[in-house]
Amino acid sequence: MTKVINFAHRGSSAICPENTMAAFHKALEQGATGIETDVQMSRDGRLVLIHDEMLNRTTSGKGLVKDHSWSEIGQLDAGSWFHEDFQGEKVPSLEQLLDFTRDKGTIVNIELKNGVVLYPGLEERVIECVRQYGMEERVIISSFNHYALVKCKALAPEISTGILYMEGLYEVWDYAQTVGADALHAFKYAVLPEWVEQARSKGLVYHPFTVNDAKEMMHLMQAGVAGIITDFPDVLHGLLHGEGG
Repeated sequence: MTKVINFAHRGSSAICPENTMAAFHKALEQGATGIETDVQMSRDGRLVLIHDEMLNRTTSGKGLVKDHSWSEIGQLDAGSWFHEDFQGEKVPSLEQLLDFTRDKGTIVNIELKNGVVLYPGLEERVIECVRQYGMEERVIISSFNHYALVKCKALAPEISTGILYMEGLYEVWDYAQTVGADALHAFKYAVLPEWVEQARSKGLVYHPFTVNDAKEMMHLMQAGVAGIITDFPDVLHGLLHGEGG
């Protein structure tokens, strides 16, 4: 089971402000072998790592990410909302994360946040950035917008994609093949051992989200998933290395 990818959800987001370099650094310290993050675009086309379309919840800013320049976003505090110890933490760019991980063997799951705000050219810019850092073999692009994943596969067939979905889609492994996807990023309750096996027979792997309970982690590992997306990479690391469960 040690081959299961330990994806830190927005970094080590249980103890650090999500989608910050502090969270990404802590995740690797805790044994994460993968990092899951979210990408949006600034007004001037920079790739911004932030989950919400709005700045309000996780930064000192207000309004839509798309309405602010990268320079403006760079001046915001992205840590104090979580804890005063993180005051001054910044919103990172995709370039910063790829530069941090490229020599560490880390798998990076980039979720395209283009379901509410449709960012023109987001797919092209993300792929260009991944190629710039030579990370094609270690990046998975995921999205709830499956049209975007079809576009990514057309632009970069060498980069893995994963379809994000919430419910028990019928024979999702067949549907995923129509999208050209490589992985099923299912909500944790939409995963059964027999489905994992059927998906594997079609060359697809499961990376369920967001799994924070140790018993659920064990159940999913026993079901044969290839990766788990969690807010607690330290807990999953312990299970993978026989330190709990």
